[in-house]
Amino acid sequence: MLVDFNTLPEESRVWIHQANRSFSEDELQEIKSKLDIFIENWTAHGSDLQASYTIKYKRFLILGLNQDLNKATGCSIDASVHFIQQLEKDYNVDLMDKMNVSYKQGEYVAYKSLSDFRKMAKDKAVSKNTIVFNNLVNNIAEFNENWEVPASESWHSRFIK
Repeated sequence: MLVDFNTLPEESRVWIHQANRSFSEDELQEIKSKLDIFIENWTAHGSDLQASYTIKYKRFLILGLNQDLNKATGCSIDASVHFIQQLEKDYNVDLMDKMNVSYKQGEYVAYKSLSDFRKMAKDKAVSKNTIVFNNLVNNIAEFNENWEVPASESWHSRFIK
């Protein structure tokens, strides 16, 4: 059951998929239509899941699920993974690789491999104040508070001296 993302409770589970490039406006419209259909039909053992999504910076697909009503099961999580993998194929984009880092350079969102980001930190090209995206947040409260933070306040801090 598709609901407005902003109406999901703060403890709702989130999954963040970052793209290795920005989506075009046309791609975003198609992806939103596909997300609407997927979420409207997303179930766990035949029960509707109250879920939603938001897209940030034309690059991050955030799925949210109110687990107070029905929890995600192995099958429902598999279904969401297959859906994301299909988007990867449809748009020739990487959404599942967790070994990459997105960060802000002014208003621009940059995307680097973890090893490149580590090298940039060593070379002082990024600092503890660089805004990074912590895609490891688990729920909407963490997403709202700790997703877009200075590197010093995220797991990225281990690379910043």
